[in-house]
Amino acid sequence: MYLQVSVTNGIVNKPSPHPPAADQLFQREDGRRSRWSAHREQRRAVLVEAAVEAVLRHGPDVDMAQVAAVAGVSKPVLYRYFADKAELWLAVGEHVARVVVDQITPVVARVRAERELVAATIDAYLVAIETGPELYHFLVHRSNVPGMPHLIAGAARTVATELARAVGDRLRALGLDAGPAEPWAYGMVGMVQSVGDWWIVHERPISRAALTEYLTALLWNGLDGVRAAADLPGGLPALQEQKKG
Repeated sequence: MYLQVSVTNGIVNKPSPHPPAADQLFQREDGRRSRWSAHREQRRAVLVEAAVEAVLRHGPDVDMAQVAAVAGVSKPVLYRYFADKAELWLAVGEHVARVVVDQITPVVARVRAERELVAATIDAYLVAIETGPELYHFLVHRSNVPGMPHLIAGAARTVATELARAVGDRLRALGLDAGPAEPWAYGMVGMVQSVGDWWIVHERPISRAALTEYLTALLWNGLDGVRAAADLPGGLPALQEQKKG
């Protein structure tokens, strides 16, 4: 069999290395792969949501059977989309971290020198972890899952970076050195995160409002401010009222 060539104005047109039928076949294969990839991602997202719901129902010790029951599938179906339970737990951790960051960063973006906005940033974090304490316990309980510590640290870095930018902008606007902005931001985030861990693990022994005030006083006034409040009848609230007056 001979390949057909066409001649136009004396120019020989070489045949395409891939016949039209082959090009169409490749396009169909690519389309199928894209649709399957999109379907797989959508299915994984649904299963992660089911896992989150299972944590809320059964607590941080939830197992794969309970996740499967909430999702309405068998365990083998879970393993079709996740290589093992560690991969599913990490996906749940990513979901929780994303929710926390998404709640905090809009508040951080509005941080200025005003004390109330410092308090609002702290309160935003406490609200985020208080809203889903079971999920927060899950992150702590599954901290040995490969990748989980890196995930938690990454979320903290995201918040600290946003906070450093806001603080730096404010310092520059005041004509001050913006050098301390980044270490201050990381220190603030680290402190609030650590105290938040204590607060949730110990079943919130004090109110969120009180904890927000304690941390705000420490950050805003420093240790001298805390000591000054301790010398006043009524403590920190009395100090704040005195400053307003």
